[in-house]
Amino acid sequence: MAAGAAAVKTGPLAGLKVIEMAGLGPVPLAGLMLSEMGAEVLRIERSGSDQPLLPLSDEYNLDRHGRSILRVDLKQSQGIELVLDLVERADLLVEGFRPGVMERLGLGPDAALARNKALIYGRMTGFGQDGPLAGRAGHDITYLAYSGVLHAIGREESRPVPPLNLIADNGGGAMMLIAGVLAALFERSRSGKGQMVDAAMVEGASMLAAPIHAFMAAGLWSDRRGANLLDSGAPFYDTYETADGRHVAVGCLEPRFFAEFARLLPLGEHFVRGQYDKALWPDMRATFADRFRLKTRDDWAGLFEGTDACVAPVLSLAEARNHPHNRARHAFVKTGTFERPAPAPRFSASQPALATMPDDDDQRPQNVLARFGFSADEITALVKSGLIGQ
Repeated sequence: MAAGAAAVKTGPLAGLKVIEMAGLGPVPLAGLMLSEMGAEVLRIERSGSDQPLLPLSDEYNLDRHGRSILRVDLKQSQGIELVLDLVERADLLVEGFRPGVMERLGLGPDAALARNKALIYGRMTGFGQDGPLAGRAGHDITYLAYSGVLHAIGREESRPVPPLNLIADNGGGAMMLIAGVLAALFERSRSGKGQMVDAAMVEGASMLAAPIHAFMAAGLWSDRRGANLLDSGAPFYDTYETADGRHVAVGCLEPRFFAEFARLLPLGEHFVRGQYDKALWPDMRATFADRFRLKTRDDWAGLFEGTDACVAPVLSLAEARNHPHNRARHAFVKTGTFERPAPAPRFSASQPALATMPDDDDQRPQNVLARFGFSADEITALVKSGLIGQ
């Protein structure tokens, strides 16, 4: 079900008021997800702000979907005061600037919590609020490099491979920020007090890799790329090219799944008995590669369909939208010509709403401020002041 920011919210966070300081990367993704879970999200954009990194039209700009938008002149003290007035009416503020930026604006956590003791103040940075690297610029690949995670991704004797921007930005960033602010909201339900949440992407990425650190400490993981069970080191957890130049993904780690895989490929019994014998792995990998080149990707998908052999066709992003399972689950949805993943996760007792691009009502200052409880006289004065605009 599509819904603009002004529509009645129905998700589990309905009634929660969030201020999102406009930025790039993980904070907007967190804002999108909070909105689709029912929160009323107000995105504060600076008047006269620069053009975005990528020139997306409103239809495809997920950084603004599902929000009310308010452009504020933050160079004037009255603009800062307006944001603090909004903070008084909010439950949560999220921002992703370098350490010190919000403090220099007069909008840091001390100033915000002084105006609203119950506020949850979520901060997202690459390296955290302090430490030698705190002020450094970076991106997902930077934080993965410092976390050690990038070193572990790729094939043996090859360069590390950037995993898009999914691990530090989205996993260690947006997801950790959401987890942190929701945990702080739960704590507030008992204490009545807000707090600051410091989410650093380098630390979030490291936390996602905590099980790998445990494996390494136990002597079950080598600190070498492409030499382990889950990093393409094992032939039964890797991808293989098919006759049509496409690929299949093999992930039959457990012996019973491997036995099913071996029956269908087929494989010799000595491979089944010696699945975890590393001396057999080079021959096993070569056998897999030779067999998979005999059929097309979709032929193999058909052969393994309905089995527990853990073999899957490697779909492109466009192909994934049309896979029968994803269609049956309505895992992708359309708004206009834009097809995108449906809101996740799902809830049994409340229905999240798909965030769409803001309409005129979502960007009209009078409407936006009214939703945050400003009186008609206050709104008229602010519009006349020139502090806010379209």
